[in-house]
Amino acid sequence: MDDDQLLRYSRQIMLPGVGVEGQEALQQAHAVIMGLGGLGSPVAAYLAAAGVGRLTLVDPDHVEVTNLQRQILHTDADIGRDKVASATDRIAAMNPACRVEARAERLDDAAMRRLFADADAVVDGTDNFAARGAISRAALAAGTPLVSGAVIRFEGQLTTFDYRDPGAACYHCLYGEGGGDEDTCAANGVLASLPGVVGSLQATEALKLLMGLPTLSGRLLILDGLAMQFREIRLRRDPGCPACGHRHAPS
Repeated sequence: MDDDQLLRYSRQIMLPGVGVEGQEALQQAHAVIMGLGGLGSPVAAYLAAAGVGRLTLVDPDHVEVTNLQRQILHTDADIGRDKVASATDRIAAMNPACRVEARAERLDDAAMRRLFADADAVVDGTDNFAARGAISRAALAAGTPLVSGAVIRFEGQLTTFDYRDPGAACYHCLYGEGGGDEDTCAANGVLASLPGVVGSLQATEALKLLMGLPTLSGRLLILDGLAMQFREIRLRRDPGCPACGHRHAPS
């Protein structure tokens, strides 16, 4: 790193467990962010600001006025634009050294597997069970860690599925095939700031993952935003899981 980079990231470099080595690991890392909405906005902003060298942004949607209450990368001037284009502009202004690939498309399973196999981490910021399930299966097939977050109403959830570990639980071990199109913010509403809270936690998990620091793997963090309480439950792999049951856990 040059002197300008050392100065830019100095408050992070001084942290125990980070140092110059951790910062260089971030600069060499590639993270994929699926969805540039309420969750993906803070994720993309913090990963870029923290010095992640390469981001791939995936979202087929356009900016709508109803997004602006919580999707902080986008403004009134962006209404009608691709979300990935709006996000790319904000990231370029925030940290020009961050290389961004914008994909304004809905990837099929094979395309996701290819993309994830080239990444060090995947962060899921989508808002429905079908998309989350497909993303998890592709990350599992690629063996790429997945940081998963969800918000609805006043509630949030967060965990990291470390698919490099054959004994780790997967998304389907936790949720099965449950949920439907009605389990979305569009159908149920969400407090404006809550995606920012969970998205910031997702970014924190991703940064730790990329630097080799401990993560939430094996634990699910649940947030009750109304009572402002956090609780945690252990995640265990389901040997009969249709998604990951074929893997052999270490003895």
